[in-house]
Amino acid sequence: MNYDPIKHSLVNVFNKSAFSRKAFYKLLDLLLLRTWHVHKELGKWAKTAGDTPSILDAGMGFGQYTYYLSRLKPASNILAVDVKEDQISECKDFFSKAAIRNVSFQFADLVQFQSADSYDLILSVDVMEHILEDVQVFKNFYHSLKKDGMLLISTPSDQGGSDADEDDADSFIGEHVRNGYNINEIQEKLQSAGFTKMEARYAYGTPGKISWRLSMKYPIQLLGISKLFFVVIPFYYILTYPFAFLLNYMDVKMKHPTGTGLVVKAWK
Repeated sequence: MNYDPIKHSLVNVFNKSAFSRKAFYKLLDLLLLRTWHVHKELGKWAKTAGDTPSILDAGMGFGQYTYYLSRLKPASNILAVDVKEDQISECKDFFSKAAIRNVSFQFADLVQFQSADSYDLILSVDVMEHILEDVQVFKNFYHSLKKDGMLLISTPSDQGGSDADEDDADSFIGEHVRNGYNINEIQEKLQSAGFTKMEARYAYGTPGKISWRLSMKYPIQLLGISKLFFVVIPFYYILTYPFAFLLNYMDVKMKHPTGTGLVVKAWK
């Protein structure tokens, strides 16, 4: 299922003002389990990072993590890059209206983008599953990090990532070039790119899989049928979100022997 058109329909609803865009980011923070896991790791990183880190949001998408980082480290210098001009333009407009001055945006193909010894943190959330030349990107990340800098990746695993164990084994997210990484495979690829210190863990264990269906898959499928379901969705979340919230909390707190998502950290 290709859900980019559905995502952009949602963005258009919330793109009317800086206030509504912030509300959209808050909804994503609440609904997306990956955000819970990413925020957890960024919180750990922030405790030992300096006050003025240099950060690369590599594939910023809608800009919700860029926004989070700009508030987490207000004196940081953040570059957010993407290959989608419309998302860059929308983010520039919002960050300007919100008077956020420590962020800049740039069009960049991560297969080619490299800035030697420039960043204390590189964030890559739901990006690597879209890029065929992943080892080259990992090499670019390695060269772009400062010494002791950290790379944080969130991506689907091969344990049913992208919902590939359903729907006749087709990825629910039709834009992916791979359904997910094997946990050893991604670490081996990072090692081949130069990284020697790495940590990888599963996310989206049993609680997370249920939560994802409740909070994301089923609503998106409804909107794929008809945009008239926009009217129904708020009432749907009133009923289901308390359960999804509890499941998200459990998923973040638990250690999973397997899961449909991966959270990977690597240091230069």
